[in-house]
Amino acid sequence: MPFFLNKALRGAVLALGLVGAAAAQAQAQTAVCYNCPPEWADWGTQLKAIKDKTGIQVPGDNKNSGQALASLAAERANPVADVVYYGVTFGIQAVNDKLVQGYKPAHWDDIPAGMKDPDGKWFAIHSGTLGFMVNVDALQGKPVPQSWSDLLKPEYRGMVGYLDPASAFVGYVGAVAVNQAMGGTLDDFGPAVAWFRKMRANDPIVPKQTAYARVLSGEIPILVDYDFNAYRARYKDGANVQFVIPREGTIAVPYVMSLVADAPHAGNGRKVLDFTLSDEGQAIWANAYLRPVRASAVSPEAQKKFLPAADYARAGTVDYAQMAAVQRAFSARYAKEVN
Repeated sequence: MPFFLNKALRGAVLALGLVGAAAAQAQAQTAVCYNCPPEWADWGTQLKAIKDKTGIQVPGDNKNSGQALASLAAERANPVADVVYYGVTFGIQAVNDKLVQGYKPAHWDDIPAGMKDPDGKWFAIHSGTLGFMVNVDALQGKPVPQSWSDLLKPEYRGMVGYLDPASAFVGYVGAVAVNQAMGGTLDDFGPAVAWFRKMRANDPIVPKQTAYARVLSGEIPILVDYDFNAYRARYKDGANVQFVIPREGTIAVPYVMSLVADAPHAGNGRKVLDFTLSDEGQAIWANAYLRPVRASAVSPEAQKKFLPAADYARAGTVDYAQMAAVQRAFSARYAKEVN
């Protein structure tokens, strides 16, 4: 082989080696998180802070809780994700389905006992209270609804949105909340099914993923959603948005994270989980108007922007393990009787 060709070949091989090394280095500094949407709960700020403080790049991911769990199950033999964020009932299901592994992150002892799996297979990072996120301007002069019953009124036809109760955790939380408010129990979802059937006649908007931007644009004037998204819209994005805790009552629920079983970058995943519970990570949640699981992280400034305690007195809790146990049966019933 002529020398110049051999030299060129050596150069190409060297270049390929450098590209391969760079790719391997980038891969080594990555962690994949399922259901970490930048527009939800200010994950955008959290992901940037993780990169700045740990060097680990975590791409945003717009799955909902149900889609994340389904992906983990489909990839069981060859996992793609390292960590996952979802509603507490999906965390419990992931443990039952053996899709996650135990890890007790830094500040484990600061997490209340009822907000974590004893073996570290899921643990809360923050919680939210469900209510109505209302774009007042988009109501075009109509009154701000104050109750679950109000949402059924003809004047709000085509103006009410809620995420798919059969797939998204916030949608299921809405179903549990309205069911409890209307006299149902976790053993009897009849009141919720009846409410959703009436709501279907009022032409609701039912997206599968976070609809925050659609509320700000006015496309969805009223969204059944969490307090933290409404406060973010009002105080950070300057929108004329109000948060309403319905008169009949609602519930508050934790969101949790887990380390995926056989995660391809488990070491990076552990560092990500550690950061979400660090002082800085918890402060990011608090400044985004969430209730961080480490109560000491709530800033007085953020606390002043919440509705009064008297309103939050209408928000209760439920047995989250039972809520998880009946979720799939509810989803099947909803698909059969409402969709």
